[in-house]
Parts: sequence; structure tokens; C-alpha cells
Amino acid sequence: MSSDAPAIVWFRQDLRLTDNPALAAACANGRPVIALYILDEESEGVRPPGGASRWWLHKSLESLALSLSETGQRLVLRRGGALGVLKDLVRETGASSVLWNRCYEPGAIARDTAVKSVLQSAGVDVESFNASLLLEPWQIETGQGGPYKVFTPFWNRLRELHRPPTLVEPAARIPAVPSVAGDDLDQWSLLPDKPDWAGGLRDAWEVGEAAAQQRLSAFLDAPVADYPTDRDRPDRPGTSCLSPHLHWGEIGPHQVWRAAASLIYAGDPRSGGAESLLRELAWRDFNHHLLFHFPTIVTANWRPKFDAFPWRDDPQGLAAWQCGQTGYPIVDAGMRELWATGWMHNRVRMIVGSFLVKDLLTDWRAGEAWFWDTLVDADLANNVGNWQWVAGSGADASPFFRIFNPVSQGEKFDPQGGYVRRWVPELADVPDKWIHRPWDAPADVRAAANFTLGGSYPRPIVDHARARVRALEIYKSLSDPDD
Repeated sequence: MSSDAPAIVWFRQDLRLTDNPALAAACANGRPVIALYILDEESEGVRPPGGASRWWLHKSLESLALSLSETGQRLVLRRGGALGVLKDLVRETGASSVLWNRCYEPGAIARDTAVKSVLQSAGVDVESFNASLLLEPWQIETGQGGPYKVFTPFWNRLRELHRPPTLVEPAARIPAVPSVAGDDLDQWSLLPDKPDWAGGLRDAWEVGEAAAQQRLSAFLDAPVADYPTDRDRPDRPGTSCLSPHLHWGEIGPHQVWRAAASLIYAGDPRSGGAESLLRELAWRDFNHHLLFHFPTIVTANWRPKFDAFPWRDDPQGLAAWQCGQTGYPIVDAGMRELWATGWMHNRVRMIVGSFLVKDLLTDWRAGEAWFWDTLVDADLANNVGNWQWVAGSGADASPFFRIFNPVSQGEKFDPQGGYVRRWVPELADVPDKWIHRPWDAPADVRAAANFTLGGSYPRPIVDHARARVRALEIYKSLSDPDD
């Protein structure tokens, strides 16, 4: 192949120009670059994105295309199995190399391994890089040489090993290959239509690399100072909301780490919050570490004892949970926030997850599937890892007997009911004392608040105290081969 043959940069979950090692490596040799995104819904084992993720992907690709155009580039869009698309593009353009940043889901690993083998056999250079994790899953191991299964020692070891690489700025001009055919983004029908349910997503989010940078800067300017406490308060804007930007690679974890760590090194008063943010980044890495080393956790319980758990088939209960009609205000607020914005506060994710699995005895996989379809930050490792955590079936999981009480959780973390009133407006006028247990409000209070129990707002679909006893009795009855 010619020495000036183009290089293909295959964008995936790295939809940014800054700190993008695959793009930087392609630009370093001065040859023309083909910037490619493949909508791959055909490769075996690769899970197609859910509805909310498809909306985000459309917006993020629009943003990436605009950023690339400012460098003289064009984003080429193609749909199909990745191997076939890349083979066709190499043949059409004479490209001599293909570069990408690694994905760590089992299906993506299998696909990428096959792509690499076929392309290299055809004489094409293939290079891959890390753009989405603090450390590669194989770079961190226990003293016995195996993968970590508990987060705290993983976090301690990561702190010892991690050194963020030098920030790579994007090239001002990237030579392009003219007239490479590609799809029009609108042809992919990623946006919802008939009905268009994405109005809340449009109101809630700015998408793209610039938006990610702005969100990080705004968070570190002030909210991070109170992050250790406010991250548990859904009634306050106390979280970074960076998770979808990190999942789609609009910002990289090293960028977040550098910015947060600079506060720590400077002895800034915000350093406590910055340390908490780094720990959350490490939790994200930990879930990818687990998925890489134990890929069966996508569908199988980590703890075998849960294979015998008698999950209930309760379609009505599941539907009430999905729609935010359980009769428990903090649960309903979270599920409605999720439907409206494609996101849910992390504390509330734990509450609604516990309610589904332990109050309703619904298999955690049903919750994971719903979150996959409705979350803009639906990341396979984190979605599966966190659902198994809350179910008690995962590695380093919350024990099953830790059953969140939706009333006390609401009273503790939404004490004035601001979060509930925002997302459950039929309870807007209920006094603070009753906002998390409206069924206990006296009749005159209900009348004054203009709501009717079982009318404008549902009665609880399950009695939590009884459901808790029921769940614990079932749990105690299981054999325990894994403990």
C-alpha cells in the first residue's frame, strides 16, 4: 500500500477530539484520515443501544461531525456489521491502517478481535488504544495475581498505579479523503418519532464534547465542595451528571481525573469533594474490571445462591414501577425523572432498584433491561454491575438483607420533599410531614392538598414492612454455596 494511504479512525464510545489517542496517533503521521462511525447492530453479542441512548447518540454524532468539520474533516457514517463495513472501506479507499479506542464489553471484544485478525491478514495495520478507563482491566490485579472482587482494595491499588497520561490536544487541521460515501444521520432514525417522547431529554441535556467540558467546569467551580453529602440529595443539584458524557466518550476519565486531582494537589477547600469524585471514577473502572474478567455477569448471577431465588412473575407490579405508580413517592419520583430525562439520581437508583428486587421480588434483569432502554448513560458494565450490587447477587454487593425503606430514605434524603414535588406534582401541596407517606395523612390534610388516595395518587402496591419480612424469609431459605 502507498505510504500516503489514508488511515481510518473508527469512532465508537470516544466521541471527542481532545484526549483521543486513536485520533492523535492517526494524525501523527501526517497522512489523510477517514473519520468513521459504524452503527453496528449486526455483530453477534453486541447489544444495540436502547431508545434513550439512541437519542443521545444522534445528538453526539451531530456534535462530533461539527467539531471535525472545523478541522477540515468529515464524519463518515455507515451502518452494518463492523467487519464488512471496514473491509469495504479499505477496499474503496486503499486505507493502510485502522485505529480505534478499545471497548470492553464481551461482544465488542469478540468482534474487535475478529476484525483485527481479518484486517491484519489482509496487510492492514491495526492499532487500538485506551481512551475510556483509568487503567486497563489487565493492568490491575491482586497480590495473588488475579482480578479484584472487592472495591476498596481495588480503589487503593488503582490510586497507587494510576498516572494520567499527558493531555493530547486535537490537531487544528486533519487532512481528509474527499468523496467517501456515507449515510445521512437522519436515515438511521435514532430519534423517536410518532410519538416524539424526547422533549424532556432535549430540555435536560446539552450533548457533545463542549457540553461535557462545560459541565465538568461548572461542577468543579462550586458544587464539588459539597459533593460528599449532596451527592445523596436528589433535591439538590449536587452531582456532576457526567455519566452519559463519560459513557459516550465526549469526555475521558483522565480529563476528569486531572481536573479533580488538581484541586487535591493544590490543597483547595474543594479537595474532599474532588476525592469523592475520583472514587466514583474508580467505581466505574471497577465495574468494567469485573465485566472484563467475569463476562457472564451480563445475564448470570455472580453469587450462585441467587440462581434458586424464586422471583415473582408480576407484570402489573413491574408496569407500576416502570410508570412511577407504585404509591411510594420517592420511588415514583425517580421512575418519572428517568422517563422524562433519561437519567436518575444515583441515590434514587438504589432506592428504586431495592424496591423492585426486594419489595416486589422481581428479577433484577427486568430492571436492568428497563434501565438499558431508558437511560442516556446506559453503560453495560455499570448497569449490570449496579443492578447486581443492589440485588445482593453481585461482587462486593450490598447484602440482600439491606432493604431500603422507601419512606425513611425519602425522609432522610429529600426531607422537604422538593424532589418528590417536582416529579410527582399531584402531591405538590402535601405538607412535609406526610410527603413521603401520604397514605398516613389525615383526611382533612388530603382534602387541603387536593389529592385523593387511590384516585389522583395510587395507594401503595405493596406493604413495605410485610414485603421486607417476605424477602428476608426467602433469602434465609436459600442454600449458600458461595459464602
